[in-house]
Amino acid sequence: MDLTLSDEQKLIRQAVERFIRNDYSFDARKKIIGAEPGYSTAHWQTFAELGWLGVPLPEAHGGFGGALADLLQVVEPFGAGMVVEPYLPSVILAGTAIAEGGSEAQQAELLPAIADGTLIAALAHGERQSRFNPHDVQTSARREGDAYLLDGQKTVVPGAPWAQKFIVSARTAGERFDAEGIGLFVVDADAAGLQVDSYRTADGARAGNVTLQQVRVPASAALGDPAAGLTALTAALDLGLAAACGEALGAMQAVYQRTLDYVKTRKQFDVPIGSFQVIQHRLVDMFTAVESSRSMLTMLAVRFADPQERARALTATKVHLGQNARYVAQQAVQLHGGIGMTEELDIGHYFRRLTLFCLAFGSTDEQLETYAAEHI
Repeated sequence: MDLTLSDEQKLIRQAVERFIRNDYSFDARKKIIGAEPGYSTAHWQTFAELGWLGVPLPEAHGGFGGALADLLQVVEPFGAGMVVEPYLPSVILAGTAIAEGGSEAQQAELLPAIADGTLIAALAHGERQSRFNPHDVQTSARREGDAYLLDGQKTVVPGAPWAQKFIVSARTAGERFDAEGIGLFVVDADAAGLQVDSYRTADGARAGNVTLQQVRVPASAALGDPAAGLTALTAALDLGLAAACGEALGAMQAVYQRTLDYVKTRKQFDVPIGSFQVIQHRLVDMFTAVESSRSMLTMLAVRFADPQERARALTATKVHLGQNARYVAQQAVQLHGGIGMTEELDIGHYFRRLTLFCLAFGSTDEQLETYAAEHI
């Protein structure tokens, strides 16, 4: 199997890397996250104009219909730059849910707007008690005439402060852990009874808790069958996890390279600390962690299109990258010394970003337990 990048993939990756290098420096990023709204509207429009927002979306609705291998050419450089713009929440999570579960009319209305950057959407599915289990939904959607009334709370919704529309998972039938009876609903951010409590996450991005109290939406707001939305929700979460792994690999590569450059200039006993054998051994281990993670992500890209292989490949990749991300981040901080955790140096910010990755979409330990229970 030929795993080399196509010319189109190379062009996409080069363009994103060039943007990160020229327009998304660490200092520029600090200015973005330190001011309102917490992301750059100008950068977001650039993403749209260059076609990056449409990479994973269907061709019929303004996208390029790209596979995971195509998407990775965007998200890996984004991870290296610690991009805070809502690419994963809007394009990948919400966009995939709409593409997989929405009617033709819903897709035609929403997906082109996501692709051209005029609409920011967010997938609101996690709940306080759910612990990353997509079946565990207590938010309710009660039918009342030609409408649904939504009640519940969604926690830690990425991109929530910027979203104009939410894709909300809610139970229309069944018990708490049932796979059936879960629907997805399109809800306007300014709908009566909907409240967003916004906050900044540890890595400088923005998220929020979304409370729904008797939020009325028309029956047409349901994405497809209001009792069978789990398939679309799972597809969105799967692609979101794969993209998060791509971002983590980009961050790990950046951390390794910055640490390698640092030990070549930091001196102790009048010689660079990179000349010490123990430091060289640590750098070799960091390099091995990065490259083995790259191999796992390549395996995931190959198997992602096969529904029977996808779940196993996803859990294995998250476990492997989670363990390696933690190791690389910790080693980078230790080799930089005290300065590694200061706000003035990017290493501490990468450390927080990679730490959050280890917890996202199911922690490393939870993914390992899932893999062991299902595949051993």
